[in-house]
Amino acid sequence: MRPENQSSVSHFLLRGLPIWPEQQGAFFALFLGMYLTTVLGNLLLILLIRLDTRLHTPMYFFLSHLAFSDISLSSVTVPRMLMDMQTQDQSIPYAGCVTQMYFFIVFNALDNFLLTSMAYDRYVAICHPLHYMTIMREGLCILLVTGSWLLSCACALSHTLLFAQLMRPENQSSVSHFLLRGLPIRPEQQGAFFALFLAMYLTTVLGNLLLILLIRLDARLHTPMYFFLSHLACSDICFSSVTVPKMLVNMQTQDQSIPYAGCVAQMYFFIVFTGLDNFLLTSMAYDRYVAICHPLHYMTIMREGLCILLVTGSWLLSCVCALSHTLLLTQLSFCDDNTIPHFFCDLGALLKLSCSDTSFNELLIFTLGLAGVTLPLICILISYGRIGATILKVPSTKGICKALSTCGSHLTVVSVYYGTIIWLYFFPSSNNSNDNNIIATVMYTVVTPMLNPFIYSLRNRDMKGALEKLINRAIVLCHDIRSSL
Repeated sequence: MRPENQSSVSHFLLRGLPIWPEQQGAFFALFLGMYLTTVLGNLLLILLIRLDTRLHTPMYFFLSHLAFSDISLSSVTVPRMLMDMQTQDQSIPYAGCVTQMYFFIVFNALDNFLLTSMAYDRYVAICHPLHYMTIMREGLCILLVTGSWLLSCACALSHTLLFAQLMRPENQSSVSHFLLRGLPIRPEQQGAFFALFLAMYLTTVLGNLLLILLIRLDARLHTPMYFFLSHLACSDICFSSVTVPKMLVNMQTQDQSIPYAGCVAQMYFFIVFTGLDNFLLTSMAYDRYVAICHPLHYMTIMREGLCILLVTGSWLLSCVCALSHTLLLTQLSFCDDNTIPHFFCDLGALLKLSCSDTSFNELLIFTLGLAGVTLPLICILISYGRIGATILKVPSTKGICKALSTCGSHLTVVSVYYGTIIWLYFFPSSNNSNDNNIIATVMYTVVTPMLNPFIYSLRNRDMKGALEKLINRAIVLCHDIRSSL
């Protein structure tokens, strides 16, 4: 996967511990005993916390995650060290070294953040004992843990990507930048399309920001469905911001170049927010399934902790998926051709430009694409299949209309989003397929994020009420200011 001309280093040698050869056996037994004690002791700690209901408190919740992190941190380095001591083979491949470094940073940072969360828990318990259970509620605890994971992964990702750049010497590839061909439009149409896409992008940003504002300000919208919707709106803003501003700059300046690092970063965040949209739409489908099929247990099932867990899990899965593609891409060499026939750095287009073997990259695209797109779509279809079966059992027309109104907006968004992706990837056109692919990509990267606020506002009575309330509040505020002047 890493051709000979890509880098002069294909593996590293780990010098190991500064011990005499005759001491290897004793130290091997010592560290093996310590590692097994670490793993078994922390596993026992996790098991005790899970089995004893008296330990189901915030402090022990953080402690169980710290125990898991300690197991992982030791497992990143100690097994490899023991194997090297036993086999005397101290070499480690480049990919293995980068992976070990990434997870070492992740679990080191995770330990730091978890210890900080535990310190805050003890502060609340001692300084505010009467409000302890109110402050350290389940949702906050899950948020602190998942926030620790996200920050740790982001920190490790930054170091890993920068390290990958250090391993790309000048003779690795003759390509230091790429050229984005852009949209298939004529030069005389550039001005009109620039104004069109600028208006669409501003509508996307302002519309989704308004959606988030309405959800935050109106207490009636503080429900699981709108919690997911606010995160979807944030994801849509970021999703469009990854590609559209660069496209607009290129259309205005006629400079279509993008540096290698910028191209890789754009591809990474494009994959992140594509996956995040998929997982959030799946979470929203599950929310609608519970609301319609199990209405009496809705608040019990869709509790705050589960909602936060679903959102942060969506972030983690999306980041892991994007990281996998990015790390593999940085191992490829690029030759003379540096023109990308797209308006952004698309992973598939980049692989076609590579002069390395991309079979493993393509296998990963197929595997993660199946898991990140097909499985969420199947889950959504199953949810709506169960919803449809439940609706058919409702005797009254009013009940059916009410059930449909709760999921109509989400179903519309899902149809537009996945319909475009299915048309793009499963029914490619034989004629001008590249131009058609670009148009289809514009649909789900530019048009769909812009339509989402309108779909949820126009088809939702609660959103209309929140918007009217916000407008009335703004009118009263303006009237008060004018009166004071």
